[in-house]
Amino acid sequence: MRIIRYLDQSDQPRYGCRRADGSATEIDGDLFGPFRDSGRPAAVAKLLAPIEPTNLFCIGLNYRRHAEESRQPLPEYPVLFMKSVSAVQNPGDPILLPRQLRSDAVDYECELAVVIGKRGKNIARADALQHVLGYTCANDVSARDWQTKWGGGQWCRGKTFDTFCPLGPCLVTPDEIPNPNELRITTVLNGQTMQDWTTEDMIFDVPALIAFLSGSLTLLPGTVILTGTPHGVGTARKPPVYLQPGDTVTVAIDAIGELTNPVAEEHGP
Repeated sequence: MRIIRYLDQSDQPRYGCRRADGSATEIDGDLFGPFRDSGRPAAVAKLLAPIEPTNLFCIGLNYRRHAEESRQPLPEYPVLFMKSVSAVQNPGDPILLPRQLRSDAVDYECELAVVIGKRGKNIARADALQHVLGYTCANDVSARDWQTKWGGGQWCRGKTFDTFCPLGPCLVTPDEIPNPNELRITTVLNGQTMQDWTTEDMIFDVPALIAFLSGSLTLLPGTVILTGTPHGVGTARKPPVYLQPGDTVTVAIDAIGELTNPVAEEHGP
C-alpha cells in the first residue's frame, strides 16, 4: 500500500491510499493499529509529509563511498544525530535557506527514511523489519557551516533548521519493499543528477540500525529514521555546490517515488 497524508477540502489532515492511476481513496482506522483502504474517493487539496514524526533519528556516514569522499574512517557504530520534528517539510513546499542564523552552505542529502509502526525496545535484528510501518524519501538538508564550524562540535544545529527534513511523497508499506537495502536512490538538482547509488552500500543496513537504535531505548510508533546518504553531496564537490534561491531539488527512490522541493530564502519571524 502507498499511504499519503493530505489536507481535504476543509483543511483537515487525513490519510489516504494512493492508487496506481494517481487517484486516492480514504483510509479507515489507525496507522498504528488496524487500518484499511475504504475505497471511498479522497478529496486531496494538498499533499503533506506522509507522517508526523514522534522522533527523528538520523544516521551519518552510513554509505561506504560517502565516508570515502568525506575522508572519514568507516564508523564502528552508527553515527547518530537528531532533527527537531519541526524541521519536517511537505512535498512541493520550499526548503528555506536560513537568514536569521545565516547559512550560505546549505546542502542536499537524499536518504531512505524508515517509519516505525510498532513500539519496541532491545529489538533483535531478526525481528527488526516487523516493527516497520513503511518507507519514504527524505532530504537531510544540512547547513555545512553550522554543522562543522559554529555548532560547538555537534551536528544538530546545522541539521535541524525549519524545512530541513522534507519527507514524501508517500509511505510505502513493507509488503511492497521486502528488502530496503536493494533500492536505487538519487538526487537531481535543477535537472542535473548529483547522487546516484543504491542502498546496498549502507555500512549498517536497516535491520542493524533498528536493532542499534532500540538498544536500551524505546522506539515509539511514528519514529522516523533517516538512514544516511550516498556519495555526491555538494560539500564534497570541487568547487562545492550549495542550494541557492530558485533551485529545485528532487530525491527519488525505487519503489517509492519522487520528493521535489523548491528552494527559497527565509523571510520574516
